[in-house]
Amino acid sequence: MIEVAIVRPGPIQGDMVHPYLRRRSGEEEVEYPSKALRTVLEKTFGVPLFQEQAMKIAIVAAGFTPAEADGLRRAMATFRRLGTIQNYRDKMIRGMTERGYELDFAERCFKQIEGFGDYGFPESHAASFALLVYVSSWLKCHYPAAFACALLNSQPMGFYAPAQIVRDARDHGVTVRPVDINYSEWDCTLEPDRENRPALRLGFRQIKGLKPDAAAALLEARKAGTARPFSGPDDLWLRSNPIIAQASSA
Repeated sequence: MIEVAIVRPGPIQGDMVHPYLRRRSGEEEVEYPSKALRTVLEKTFGVPLFQEQAMKIAIVAAGFTPAEADGLRRAMATFRRLGTIQNYRDKMIRGMTERGYELDFAERCFKQIEGFGDYGFPESHAASFALLVYVSSWLKCHYPAAFACALLNSQPMGFYAPAQIVRDARDHGVTVRPVDINYSEWDCTLEPDRENRPALRLGFRQIKGLKPDAAAALLEARKAGTARPFSGPDDLWLRSNPIIAQASSA
């Protein structure tokens, strides 16, 4: 959860990343200005990484009401460029200094919270992402062919192009077989390799410009009649042309 939440513009802009890493590795001592703040920040070594922690700091250290803390949460969610989070600066710093916290600490606290205006994560959001990350990593580690196959069949989905997914699968020992008129389906599929391990067969969907209805006609021609493989370009044309012509007229 922390790994998901920490690599975001908010924690980076709020100078939370390196202090957390230093404290986690034992290079920097963890200090808590009060027992109340220790209960809020102990799980992240004294560095606020989640939006909920920022709200709790405002309540226990600056005297915010729950409604005011919720307003701070909404301000953090509107991004800094809109300027709404600055409306809470004076109240929070004044509230913390009145309760015995050093001015420098109060200003650093607000600076970190202000960073959430550049996009920070609620803890619940980070937990949801972390579960997906863990499950995806487990599948990729133990079933790399199935993982790559599912990603390719879910395109377009951004982040990684199909060529990158295929290259990564090969780098992790997956046998990747090209699109084949006699073996491919529309989607990518799995088939046994020589050692009876799953190999990834690329599907017709990977051919740029090939429409699903045309691919469906090819598959129908392949399965019709004797259901024998296409023997060459002429056989492919003769067997698929009537079906493609019928599909086009329909």
